[in-house]
Amino acid sequence: MEKSSNAIEQQMEIRELVSQIAKERLAPLASENDRSGTFPEEAIRVLGEAGLPGLIISEAYGGVGEVRSTFAAVVQELAKGCASTALIYTSHSVVAKAIEIAGSDALREKWLPEMLRCRALGAFAVHERDSGSNSGAIATKAVRNGGSYIVNGSKFFITSGGEADVYLVLVRTDPAKGSQGLSALLIEKNAPGLSFGRVEDKMGLRSTSSREMFFSDCRVPAENLIGAEGEGQQVLGKSVVGWGFYGAAAISVGVAKAALEIAVRHAKERVIAGQPIGTHHAVQFMISKMMLGSESAEAYLEACAAKADASPESAALHGFKAKLFASEMALEVTDKAIQVLGGHGYCRDYVVERLFRDARGLTLHFKTSEWLRQDVARAALGL
Repeated sequence: MEKSSNAIEQQMEIRELVSQIAKERLAPLASENDRSGTFPEEAIRVLGEAGLPGLIISEAYGGVGEVRSTFAAVVQELAKGCASTALIYTSHSVVAKAIEIAGSDALREKWLPEMLRCRALGAFAVHERDSGSNSGAIATKAVRNGGSYIVNGSKFFITSGGEADVYLVLVRTDPAKGSQGLSALLIEKNAPGLSFGRVEDKMGLRSTSSREMFFSDCRVPAENLIGAEGEGQQVLGKSVVGWGFYGAAAISVGVAKAALEIAVRHAKERVIAGQPIGTHHAVQFMISKMMLGSESAEAYLEACAAKADASPESAALHGFKAKLFASEMALEVTDKAIQVLGGHGYCRDYVVERLFRDARGLTLHFKTSEWLRQDVARAALGL
């Protein structure tokens, strides 16, 4: 599906705006927030003021109604400034998308106006200690009790955990039905029976406030059900997978492009024995491979997004492929960036060290590379 010239121009304008925000408002805070593990509240406020949380929400609900390729372009630019902020933004966006797609009118009216300005932050909670990336193996239960669901269980590695105001939580409402017995609940931060663990001291993406969530007879209004009972996988498939995986891939592309820019600049400016190190073939080979990798991933992400927009039923598979390729590529590119910078790149005072740690985490977030390879291969084999 080809874009019109107006659509391309609009995407470029949005991207330029976000690039400026990332450079001026996100990047200056990113390294210090990473060192301290501080949640980037100021950055989130800036994104809300710019109207970015409404990017993929339809105009009928106050959003912009942009397509996946524009979403990916925006997330790329955010990630070049701060990957943690880009991940928080992606998580928030897909929760708002889930509410738009499958929430009741009452939930849309209550949450979307606040979420589109980041006055209320969203996060999703799927993974558990004994399920990992296999959402079909979750054990957190929700039992209907009159006008409420009583939720018991836990979730872990939740981005924006303890910071978000509302959580899209995958729960098991019918243990006898396997994956058909999973449902999606919207659970507010102040829900009775909900508590949070400590912030995980992670290697990378350290500003995302990853925490465990605990549900102990947590009472949730029945009207907070997103979609129908048993449709939890479908709700997450259309939001977290159908949109979030494109954001996850875009974060990796943004991180890789940031690393490439730093490596090129260093290769021009770093002089040894009277010559810029960029004059050496070994450095040139690394930079050329970094450039090809990052540009290939960006182009592949754009192609996958276009196919998903043209055929929404294919969004999951194309999202899996884009995320797998981009995250693996980002790890290679950031590794080479450290090599170009030499000992400097191995020091925490230099941004590429942070980018490498962030890239490593992106091969684990949403779904690990191993699960994604299996998903892609099974689709190819018709299994």
